Amino acid sequence: MNKKIIIIGAGPGGLQLAYYLEKNNMDYLILEQAKNAGHTFEYFPRHRQLISINKVYTGFDDQEVNMRYDWNSLLSDEHSPLLKDYTDEYFPDADHIVNYFKDYTTKHNLKVDYDAKVSKISKDGMFHIETENGTVYTCEKLVMATGVNTPFIPKIKGIENCKTYVDTSVDPKDFINKSVLIIGKGNSGFETADNLVPTASKIHVCSPTPLKLAWKTHFVGHLRAVNNNFLDTYQLKSQNAVIDGNIAEIKEVDGKYNVTIHYGHANDEIEELVYDEIIICAGFQFDASMFDESAKPEMTIMDRFPNQQSNWESTNVNGLYFAGTVTQMRDFKKSTSGFIHGFRYNSKCLFHMLHKDEHNVNWPTESIELSPESITKEIIGNVNRTSALWQQFGFIGDAIVIDKKNDKADYIHNIPVDYVLDTYCKDKEHYFIVTLEYGHEVFEKSPDIFNVTRVNRDDVANADQSAFLHPIVREYKNGEVVNVHHVIEDFENKWDEEKTHIQPLKEFMNICLKQLVSANV
Repeated sequence: MNKKIIIIGAGPGGLQLAYYLEKNNMDYLILEQAKNAGHTFEYFPRHRQLISINKVYTGFDDQEVNMRYDWNSLLSDEHSPLLKDYTDEYFPDADHIVNYFKDYTTKHNLKVDYDAKVSKISKDGMFHIETENGTVYTCEKLVMATGVNTPFIPKIKGIENCKTYVDTSVDPKDFINKSVLIIGKGNSGFETADNLVPTASKIHVCSPTPLKLAWKTHFVGHLRAVNNNFLDTYQLKSQNAVIDGNIAEIKEVDGKYNVTIHYGHANDEIEELVYDEIIICAGFQFDASMFDESAKPEMTIMDRFPNQQSNWESTNVNGLYFAGTVTQMRDFKKSTSGFIHGFRYNSKCLFHMLHKDEHNVNWPTESIELSPESITKEIIGNVNRTSALWQQFGFIGDAIVIDKKNDKADYIHNIPVDYVLDTYCKDKEHYFIVTLEYGHEVFEKSPDIFNVTRVNRDDVANADQSAFLHPIVREYKNGEVVNVHHVIEDFENKWDEEKTHIQPLKEFMNICLKQLVSANV
Protein backbone atom coordinates (compact mmCIF):
# COMPACT_ATOMS: atom_id res chain seq x y z
CA MET A 1 0.00 0.00 0.00
CA ASN A 2 1.45 3.34 -1.05
CA LYS A 3 0.62 6.74 0.48
CA LYS A 4 2.16 10.18 0.22
CA ILE A 5 2.27 10.51 4.01
CA ILE A 6 2.16 7.79 6.64
CA ILE A 7 1.85 8.60 10.34
CA ILE A 8 2.90 5.94 12.82
CA GLY A 9 0.91 6.21 16.04
CA ALA A 10 -2.74 7.18 16.67
CA GLY A 11 -1.96 9.13 19.80
CA PRO A 12 -2.82 12.82 20.17
CA GLY A 13 0.12 14.08 18.07
CA GLY A 14 -0.71 11.82 15.13
CA LEU A 15 -4.45 12.42 15.38
CA GLN A 16 -3.97 16.19 15.44
CA LEU A 17 -1.86 16.13 12.28
CA ALA A 18 -4.28 13.72 10.60
CA TYR A 19 -7.21 16.06 11.29
CA TYR A 20 -5.70 18.77 9.09
CA LEU A 21 -4.50 16.33 6.43
CA GLU A 22 -8.01 14.86 6.22
CA LYS A 23 -9.68 18.26 6.12
CA ASN A 24 -7.49 19.29 3.20
CA ASN A 25 -7.88 16.04 1.23
CA MET A 26 -4.25 15.03 1.49
CA ASP A 27 -3.10 11.46 0.88
CA TYR A 28 -2.24 9.98 4.28
CA LEU A 29 -2.75 7.00 6.58
CA ILE A 30 -2.14 6.36 10.29
CA LEU A 31 -0.70 3.03 11.40
CA GLU A 32 -1.61 2.09 14.97
CA GLN A 33 -0.35 -1.02 16.76
CA ALA A 34 -3.39 -1.28 19.06
CA LYS A 35 -7.09 -1.77 18.40
CA ASN A 36 -8.03 1.85 19.08
CA ALA A 37 -6.70 5.40 19.15
CA GLY A 38 -5.09 6.77 22.32
CA HIS A 39 -3.99 3.31 23.43
CA THR A 40 -1.05 4.61 25.51
CA PHE A 41 -3.45 6.39 27.86
CA GLU A 42 -5.06 3.07 28.72
CA TYR A 43 -1.92 2.39 30.78
CA PHE A 44 -0.35 5.79 31.47
CA PRO A 45 -0.21 7.54 33.80
CA ARG A 46 0.03 4.48 36.00
CA HIS A 47 -2.08 5.98 38.79
CA ARG A 48 -4.65 7.22 36.24
CA GLN A 49 -4.88 10.89 37.18
CA LEU A 50 -3.87 13.28 34.42
CA ILE A 51 -1.89 16.36 35.45
CA SER A 52 -3.08 18.36 32.45
CA ILE A 53 -5.89 20.67 33.46
CA ASN A 54 -9.46 20.55 32.17
CA LYS A 55 -10.94 23.91 33.19
CA VAL A 56 -14.56 23.75 32.11
CA TYR A 57 -15.79 26.99 33.66
CA THR A 58 -13.66 29.91 32.46
CA GLY A 59 -16.15 32.73 32.17
CA PHE A 60 -15.31 33.10 28.45
CA ASP A 61 -17.50 32.28 25.45
CA ASP A 62 -14.57 32.56 23.02
CA GLN A 63 -13.36 29.02 22.36
CA GLU A 64 -9.93 30.29 21.27
CA VAL A 65 -9.47 31.83 24.73
CA ASN A 66 -10.87 28.71 26.41
CA MET A 67 -8.13 26.60 24.82
CA ARG A 68 -5.69 28.42 27.07
CA TYR A 69 -7.22 26.49 29.95
CA ASP A 70 -8.01 23.22 28.18
CA TRP A 71 -4.80 21.20 28.15
CA ASN A 72 -6.24 17.96 26.80
CA SER A 73 -8.49 18.63 23.81
CA LEU A 74 -7.25 18.55 20.24
CA LEU A 75 -7.77 21.42 17.83
CA SER A 76 -10.55 21.47 15.26
CA ASP A 77 -12.40 24.11 13.30
CA GLU A 78 -15.62 22.68 14.73
CA HIS A 79 -14.36 22.89 18.35
CA SER A 80 -15.75 19.39 18.79
CA PRO A 81 -15.39 17.09 20.51
CA LEU A 82 -13.70 18.58 23.57
CA LEU A 83 -12.67 16.72 26.71
CA LYS A 84 -15.02 18.85 28.80
CA ASP A 85 -17.86 17.01 27.01
CA TYR A 86 -16.74 13.87 28.86
CA THR A 87 -15.87 15.13 32.34
CA ASP A 88 -15.70 18.31 34.40
CA GLU A 89 -12.86 16.98 36.57
CA TYR A 90 -10.05 19.52 36.79
CA PHE A 91 -7.45 16.73 36.69
CA PRO A 92 -9.35 14.05 34.76
CA ASP A 93 -9.12 10.31 35.04
CA ALA A 94 -7.14 8.99 32.07
CA ASP A 95 -10.02 6.72 31.01
CA HIS A 96 -11.92 9.81 29.86
CA ILE A 97 -9.21 10.86 27.45
CA VAL A 98 -9.07 7.38 25.88
CA ASN A 99 -12.77 7.62 25.06
CA TYR A 100 -12.26 11.16 23.84
CA PHE A 101 -9.54 10.17 21.35
CA LYS A 102 -11.66 7.33 20.02
CA ASP A 103 -14.58 9.68 19.39
CA TYR A 104 -12.36 12.41 17.90
CA THR A 105 -11.03 9.87 15.39
CA THR A 106 -14.52 8.71 14.44
CA LYS A 107 -16.15 12.15 14.24
CA HIS A 108 -13.51 13.51 11.90
CA ASN A 109 -13.25 10.35 9.75
CA LEU A 110 -9.53 9.97 10.30
CA LYS A 111 -7.92 7.17 8.29
CA VAL A 112 -6.34 4.60 10.60
CA ASP A 113 -5.17 1.02 10.10
CA TYR A 114 -5.35 -0.69 13.51
CA ASP A 115 -3.47 -3.81 14.65
CA ALA A 116 -0.60 -2.59 12.48
CA LYS A 117 2.45 -2.90 14.71
CA VAL A 118 5.53 -1.78 12.82
CA SER A 119 8.48 -4.15 12.90
CA LYS A 120 10.90 -2.52 10.45
CA ILE A 121 11.39 0.79 8.66
CA SER A 122 13.83 1.18 5.80
CA LYS A 123 14.41 3.67 3.01
CA ASP A 124 15.57 3.50 -0.59
CA GLY A 125 14.17 6.78 -1.81
CA MET A 126 10.73 5.75 -0.53
CA PHE A 127 10.12 4.64 3.04
CA HIS A 128 9.20 0.96 3.46
CA ILE A 129 7.21 0.13 6.59
CA GLU A 130 6.82 -3.54 7.45
CA THR A 131 4.26 -4.66 10.05
CA GLU A 132 4.12 -7.81 12.14
CA ASN A 133 1.00 -8.96 10.30
CA GLY A 134 2.96 -9.04 7.02
CA THR A 135 1.62 -5.90 5.36
CA VAL A 136 4.17 -3.58 3.74
CA TYR A 137 3.43 0.13 3.31
CA THR A 138 5.41 2.68 1.33
CA CYS A 139 5.36 6.46 1.50
CA GLU A 140 7.28 9.55 0.47
CA LYS A 141 7.06 11.24 3.87
CA LEU A 142 6.97 9.41 7.18
CA VAL A 143 5.82 11.01 10.44
CA MET A 144 6.71 9.29 13.70
CA ALA A 145 4.09 10.03 16.37
CA THR A 146 4.88 7.09 18.65
CA GLY A 147 5.80 9.22 21.64
CA VAL A 148 8.62 8.52 24.07
CA ASN A 149 7.49 5.14 25.25
CA THR A 150 10.63 3.36 26.47
CA PRO A 151 11.85 3.91 30.06
CA PHE A 152 15.10 5.85 30.27
CA ILE A 153 17.56 3.89 32.40
CA PRO A 154 20.41 5.91 33.95
CA LYS A 155 23.91 4.47 33.62
CA ILE A 156 24.35 3.12 37.13
CA LYS A 157 26.25 -0.06 37.95
CA GLY A 158 23.79 -2.75 39.09
CA ILE A 159 20.62 -0.93 37.99
CA GLU A 160 19.61 -3.60 35.49
CA ASN A 161 17.65 -5.64 38.05
CA CYS A 162 15.54 -2.75 39.35
CA LYS A 163 11.89 -2.20 38.52
CA THR A 164 10.69 0.79 36.50
CA TYR A 165 7.66 3.07 36.60
CA VAL A 166 6.27 0.94 33.78
CA ASP A 167 6.38 -2.47 35.45
CA THR A 168 6.17 -1.84 39.20
CA SER A 169 2.97 -2.52 41.14
CA VAL A 170 0.58 0.38 41.72
CA ASP A 171 -1.01 -1.33 44.73
CA PRO A 172 0.30 0.36 47.91
CA LYS A 173 -0.33 -2.85 49.86
CA ASP A 174 2.55 -4.49 48.02
CA PHE A 175 4.90 -2.05 49.79
CA ILE A 176 3.66 -2.35 53.37
CA ASN A 177 6.51 -1.59 55.80
CA LYS A 178 9.10 -1.58 53.01
CA SER A 179 11.86 0.96 52.44
CA VAL A 180 11.77 2.30 48.88
CA LEU A 181 14.23 4.25 46.74
CA ILE A 182 12.75 6.10 43.77
CA ILE A 183 15.28 7.21 41.15
CA GLY A 184 14.10 10.40 39.45
CA LYS A 185 12.55 13.68 40.60
CA GLY A 186 9.96 14.15 37.86
CA ASN A 187 6.21 13.84 38.09
CA SER A 188 6.26 10.07 37.59
CA GLY A 189 8.63 9.70 40.55
CA PHE A 190 6.56 11.84 42.88
CA GLU A 191 3.30 10.37 41.60
CA THR A 192 4.72 6.99 42.61
CA ALA A 193 6.00 8.28 45.94
CA ASP A 194 2.65 9.87 46.87
CA ASN A 195 0.95 6.55 46.20
CA LEU A 196 3.25 4.76 48.65
CA VAL A 197 3.30 7.29 51.52
CA PRO A 198 0.59 5.52 53.54
CA THR A 199 2.23 2.08 53.42
CA ALA A 200 6.00 2.26 52.88
CA SER A 201 8.17 2.57 55.97
CA LYS A 202 10.40 5.13 54.30
CA ILE A 203 10.72 6.59 50.82
CA HIS A 204 13.75 8.36 49.37
CA VAL A 205 13.55 10.17 46.03
CA CYS A 206 16.99 10.64 44.49
CA SER A 207 18.64 12.20 41.42
CA PRO A 208 21.90 14.10 40.81
CA THR A 209 20.20 17.47 40.29
CA PRO A 210 18.06 19.51 42.71
CA LEU A 211 14.29 19.35 42.53
CA LYS A 212 12.64 21.87 40.19
CA LEU A 213 9.09 23.05 40.80
CA ALA A 214 6.82 23.90 37.88
CA TRP A 215 5.43 26.93 39.67
CA LYS A 216 8.93 28.46 39.63
CA THR A 217 10.24 27.38 36.22
CA HIS A 218 6.87 27.55 34.38
CA PHE A 219 7.82 24.24 32.72
CA VAL A 220 4.88 21.94 33.39
CA GLY A 221 7.10 18.85 33.20
CA HIS A 222 8.83 19.85 36.42
CA LEU A 223 7.17 18.81 39.68
CA ARG A 224 3.54 19.91 39.76
CA ALA A 225 1.59 20.82 42.88
CA VAL A 226 -0.81 17.94 42.27
CA ASN A 227 2.09 15.53 42.91
CA ASN A 228 4.02 17.32 45.64
CA ASN A 229 2.31 16.17 48.85
CA PHE A 230 5.39 14.03 49.40
CA LEU A 231 7.41 17.19 50.10
CA ASP A 232 5.40 17.76 53.28
CA THR A 233 6.40 14.36 54.58
CA TYR A 234 10.06 15.20 53.93
CA GLN A 235 10.19 18.69 55.41
CA LEU A 236 8.03 17.72 58.39
CA LYS A 237 10.23 14.75 59.33
CA SER A 238 7.95 11.85 58.47
CA GLN A 239 10.64 9.33 57.47
CA ASN A 240 10.81 10.36 53.83
CA ALA A 241 13.51 12.36 52.05
CA VAL A 242 14.58 14.03 48.82
CA ILE A 243 18.25 13.35 48.03
CA ASP A 244 20.54 15.25 45.66
CA GLY A 245 23.31 12.84 44.82
CA ASN A 246 24.93 10.49 42.35
CA ILE A 247 24.25 6.79 42.76
CA ALA A 248 27.58 5.07 42.22
CA GLU A 249 26.46 1.45 42.53
CA ILE A 250 23.54 -0.80 43.42
CA LYS A 251 24.26 -4.22 44.95
CA GLU A 252 21.77 -6.96 45.76
CA VAL A 253 22.60 -8.46 49.17
CA ASP A 254 20.33 -10.97 50.93
CA GLY A 255 17.21 -9.84 49.09
CA LYS A 256 17.85 -6.14 49.67
CA TYR A 257 19.53 -3.36 47.70
CA ASN A 258 22.70 -1.74 49.04
CA VAL A 259 23.02 1.64 47.34
CA THR A 260 26.18 3.76 47.36
CA ILE A 261 25.33 7.46 47.12
CA HIS A 262 27.64 10.45 46.66
CA TYR A 263 25.73 13.30 48.27
CA GLY A 264 25.59 16.54 46.35
CA HIS A 265 25.37 18.91 49.34
CA ALA A 266 27.44 17.25 52.05
CA ASN A 267 31.08 17.99 51.18
CA ASP A 268 31.51 14.85 49.06
CA GLU A 269 30.13 12.53 51.74
CA ILE A 270 29.59 8.96 50.55
CA GLU A 271 27.10 6.67 52.25
CA GLU A 272 25.65 3.22 51.67
CA LEU A 273 21.90 3.00 52.23
CA VAL A 274 19.76 -0.15 52.23
CA TYR A 275 16.34 -0.52 50.60
CA ASP A 276 13.78 -3.24 50.07
CA GLU A 277 12.66 -1.89 46.69
CA ILE A 278 14.04 0.39 43.98
CA ILE A 279 11.81 1.97 41.34
CA ILE A 280 13.30 3.78 38.33
CA CYS A 281 11.25 6.86 37.38
CA ALA A 282 13.84 8.68 35.29
CA GLY A 283 11.61 9.52 32.35
CA PHE A 284 11.27 8.04 28.89
CA GLN A 285 12.99 7.97 25.53
CA PHE A 286 12.14 7.49 21.87
CA ASP A 287 12.30 3.89 20.64
CA ALA A 288 14.32 3.80 17.42
CA SER A 289 14.71 0.02 17.31
CA MET A 290 12.34 -0.41 14.34
CA PHE A 291 14.64 1.57 12.00
CA ASP A 292 17.31 -0.15 9.97
CA GLU A 293 20.51 1.71 9.09
CA SER A 294 19.06 3.20 5.88
CA ALA A 295 16.49 5.22 7.84
CA LYS A 296 17.86 5.46 11.38
CA PRO A 297 17.51 8.99 12.80
CA GLU A 298 20.33 10.73 14.59
CA MET A 299 19.66 10.93 18.33
CA THR A 300 20.33 13.70 20.85
CA ILE A 301 19.87 14.71 24.53
CA MET A 302 21.41 11.57 26.06
CA ASP A 303 20.03 9.60 23.07
CA ARG A 304 16.50 10.15 24.33
CA PHE A 305 15.12 12.03 21.31
CA PRO A 306 15.64 12.07 17.56
CA ASN A 307 17.49 15.19 16.47
CA GLN A 308 15.14 17.51 14.57
CA GLN A 309 15.29 20.62 12.43
CA SER A 310 12.96 23.57 13.01
CA ASN A 311 10.31 21.89 10.82
CA TRP A 312 10.53 18.70 12.93
CA GLU A 313 12.27 16.86 10.11
CA SER A 314 15.13 14.53 11.01
CA THR A 315 18.55 16.13 10.79
CA ASN A 316 19.93 13.17 8.84
CA VAL A 317 16.99 11.40 7.14
CA ASN A 318 15.16 13.44 4.52
CA GLY A 319 11.38 13.07 4.62
CA LEU A 320 11.32 11.67 8.17
CA TYR A 321 9.26 13.91 10.46
CA PHE A 322 8.11 13.81 14.07
CA ALA A 323 4.86 14.75 15.80
CA GLY A 324 3.58 14.64 19.36
CA THR A 325 5.59 14.64 22.57
CA VAL A 326 8.84 13.75 20.79
CA THR A 327 8.87 17.27 19.32
CA GLN A 328 9.93 18.56 22.74
CA MET A 329 13.49 18.08 21.54
CA ARG A 330 13.24 21.57 20.00
CA ASP A 331 12.25 23.34 23.26
CA PHE A 332 13.41 20.78 25.82
CA LYS A 333 12.28 21.78 29.32
CA LYS A 334 11.55 25.33 28.16
CA SER A 335 8.03 25.42 26.74
CA THR A 336 5.22 22.86 26.34
CA SER A 337 5.97 20.69 23.29
CA GLY A 338 6.14 17.62 25.52
CA PHE A 339 2.42 17.91 26.30
CA ILE A 340 -0.86 17.90 24.40
CA HIS A 341 -1.55 21.58 25.03
CA GLY A 342 1.78 22.38 23.36
CA PHE A 343 2.32 19.83 20.61
CA ARG A 344 -1.21 20.13 19.23
CA TYR A 345 -0.05 23.47 17.80
CA ASN A 346 3.17 21.88 16.53
CA SER A 347 1.10 19.32 14.62
CA LYS A 348 -0.97 22.09 13.02
CA CYS A 349 2.25 23.89 12.04
CA LEU A 350 3.67 20.67 10.60
CA PHE A 351 0.54 20.34 8.47
CA HIS A 352 1.16 23.79 6.97
CA MET A 353 4.75 22.79 6.18
CA LEU A 354 3.65 19.53 4.51
CA HIS A 355 0.84 21.32 2.67
CA LYS A 356 3.41 23.72 1.21
CA ASP A 357 5.69 20.85 0.16
CA GLU A 358 2.95 18.70 -1.35
CA HIS A 359 0.60 21.28 -2.90
CA ASN A 360 2.55 24.54 -2.83
CA VAL A 361 -0.02 26.10 -0.48
CA ASN A 362 1.50 29.01 1.42
CA TRP A 363 1.14 29.48 5.16
CA PRO A 364 -2.13 31.36 5.85
CA THR A 365 -1.29 35.05 5.67
CA GLU A 366 -3.28 38.19 6.33
CA SER A 367 -2.36 41.32 4.41
CA ILE A 368 -2.62 44.52 6.48
CA GLU A 369 -1.88 48.18 5.94
CA LEU A 370 1.73 49.18 6.48
CA SER A 371 1.16 51.59 9.34
CA PRO A 372 1.90 51.64 13.09
CA GLU A 373 -1.83 51.84 13.78
CA SER A 374 -2.77 48.77 11.72
CA ILE A 375 0.09 46.61 12.95
CA THR A 376 -0.49 47.62 16.58
CA LYS A 377 -4.21 46.86 16.31
CA GLU A 378 -3.48 43.40 14.89
CA ILE A 379 -0.90 42.57 17.55
CA ILE A 380 -3.04 43.75 20.47
CA GLY A 381 -6.13 41.97 19.14
CA ASN A 382 -4.29 38.70 18.79
CA VAL A 383 -2.28 38.59 22.05
CA ASN A 384 -5.50 39.08 24.00
CA ARG A 385 -7.10 35.89 22.69
CA THR A 386 -4.45 33.60 21.15
CA SER A 387 -4.06 30.15 22.68
CA ALA A 388 -1.06 29.07 20.58
CA LEU A 389 1.26 31.86 21.76
CA TRP A 390 -0.13 31.48 25.29
CA GLN A 391 0.58 27.75 25.49
CA GLN A 392 3.79 27.67 23.43
CA PHE A 393 5.33 30.72 25.07
CA GLY A 394 8.52 31.85 23.38
CA PHE A 395 8.39 28.93 20.95
CA ILE A 396 5.48 29.77 18.64
CA GLY A 397 4.85 33.37 17.62
CA ASP A 398 3.34 35.65 15.00
CA ALA A 399 5.50 36.95 12.16
CA ILE A 400 4.92 40.31 10.50
CA VAL A 401 6.82 40.60 7.23
CA ILE A 402 7.28 44.09 5.82
CA ASP A 403 6.57 44.43 2.10
CA LYS A 404 7.62 48.01 1.42
CA LYS A 405 7.40 47.56 -2.36
CA ASN A 406 3.63 47.02 -2.09
CA ASP A 407 3.20 49.25 0.96
CA LYS A 408 1.77 46.44 3.10
CA ALA A 409 2.64 43.94 5.80
CA ASP A 410 1.99 40.19 5.77
CA TYR A 411 0.77 38.96 9.15
CA ILE A 412 1.39 35.22 9.75
CA HIS A 413 -0.25 33.71 12.83
CA ASN A 414 1.07 30.88 15.01
CA ILE A 415 4.37 29.88 13.41
CA PRO A 416 7.44 28.41 15.17
CA VAL A 417 9.98 31.13 15.93
CA ASP A 418 12.99 29.03 14.90
CA TYR A 419 11.28 28.15 11.62
CA VAL A 420 10.69 31.83 10.91
CA LEU A 421 14.35 32.61 11.51
CA ASP A 422 15.99 29.81 9.54
CA THR A 423 13.42 29.13 6.81
CA TYR A 424 10.29 31.23 6.38
CA CYS A 425 11.98 34.64 6.68
CA LYS A 426 15.51 33.55 5.85
CA ASP A 427 15.64 35.82 2.80
CA LYS A 428 13.38 38.58 4.13
CA GLU A 429 14.95 41.94 4.80
CA HIS A 430 12.59 43.30 7.45
CA TYR A 431 10.16 41.54 9.78
CA PHE A 432 8.87 41.37 13.33
CA ILE A 433 8.18 38.40 15.62
CA VAL A 434 5.57 38.60 18.38
CA THR A 435 5.66 36.14 21.30
CA LEU A 436 4.30 35.76 24.80
CA GLU A 437 7.08 35.15 27.31
CA TYR A 438 7.90 35.15 31.02
CA GLY A 439 10.60 37.38 32.45
CA HIS A 440 12.73 34.46 33.59
CA GLU A 441 15.62 36.68 34.68
CA VAL A 442 13.30 38.52 37.06
CA PHE A 443 12.13 35.24 38.59
CA GLU A 444 15.67 33.96 38.95
CA LYS A 445 16.59 37.00 41.05
CA SER A 446 13.77 36.31 43.49
CA PRO A 447 14.36 33.61 46.15
CA ASP A 448 10.62 33.29 46.74
CA ILE A 449 8.41 32.63 43.72
CA PHE A 450 5.39 33.89 45.65
CA ASN A 451 7.11 37.14 46.57
CA VAL A 452 8.09 38.56 43.19
CA THR A 453 7.82 42.32 42.78
CA ARG A 454 5.71 43.21 39.76
CA VAL A 455 6.28 46.26 37.59
CA ASN A 456 3.84 49.06 38.33
CA ARG A 457 1.28 49.19 35.54
CA ASP A 458 2.12 52.83 34.80
CA ASP A 459 5.87 52.24 34.68
CA VAL A 460 5.98 51.49 30.95
CA ALA A 461 9.60 52.65 30.73
CA ASN A 462 10.54 49.51 32.68
CA ALA A 463 8.23 47.11 30.88
CA ASP A 464 11.26 44.93 30.10
CA GLN A 465 11.34 44.07 33.81
CA SER A 466 7.93 42.37 33.56
CA ALA A 467 8.12 39.03 35.36
CA PHE A 468 4.91 37.36 34.29
CA LEU A 469 3.66 36.34 30.86
CA HIS A 470 3.57 39.34 28.54
CA PRO A 471 3.93 40.18 24.83
CA ILE A 472 7.36 40.87 23.36
CA VAL A 473 7.82 42.33 19.87
CA ARG A 474 11.23 41.96 18.23
CA GLU A 475 12.24 43.76 15.06
CA TYR A 476 14.59 41.89 12.70
CA LYS A 477 16.61 43.21 9.81
CA ASN A 478 18.48 40.69 7.67
CA GLY A 479 18.04 38.08 10.37
CA GLU A 480 19.38 40.16 13.26
CA VAL A 481 17.40 41.64 16.16
CA VAL A 482 17.64 45.43 15.99
CA ASN A 483 14.86 46.53 18.39
CA VAL A 484 12.80 44.94 21.17
CA HIS A 485 9.59 46.16 22.79
CA HIS A 486 7.94 44.65 25.89
CA VAL A 487 4.23 45.22 26.38
CA ILE A 488 4.05 45.67 30.15
CA GLU A 489 2.60 42.78 32.14
CA ASP A 490 -0.98 42.89 33.37
CA PHE A 491 -2.34 41.11 36.44
CA GLU A 492 -5.28 39.64 34.48
CA ASN A 493 -3.39 39.23 31.20
CA LYS A 494 -5.42 41.91 29.45
CA TRP A 495 -3.18 44.02 27.28
CA ASP A 496 -5.76 46.45 25.97
CA GLU A 497 -5.36 49.74 27.83
CA GLU A 498 -4.67 52.71 25.57
CA LYS A 499 -2.10 54.48 27.76
CA THR A 500 -0.40 51.43 29.20
CA HIS A 501 -0.31 48.92 26.36
CA ILE A 502 -1.49 50.31 23.02
CA GLN A 503 0.15 53.72 22.80
CA PRO A 504 3.68 52.55 23.78
CA LEU A 505 3.51 49.77 21.18
CA LYS A 506 2.27 52.18 18.54
CA GLU A 507 5.15 54.54 19.29
CA PHE A 508 7.60 51.64 19.00
CA MET A 509 6.16 50.62 15.63
CA ASN A 510 6.28 54.24 14.48
CA ILE A 511 10.00 54.44 15.22
CA CYS A 512 10.65 51.12 13.46
CA LEU A 513 8.68 52.08 10.35
CA LYS A 514 9.53 55.75 10.10
CA GLN A 515 11.81 55.26 7.09
CA LEU A 516 9.24 53.12 5.27
CA VAL A 517 5.92 54.89 5.65
CA SER A 518 4.49 58.13 4.41
CA ALA A 519 4.59 61.52 6.11
CA ASN A 520 1.26 60.99 7.90
CA VAL A 521 2.88 58.61 10.40
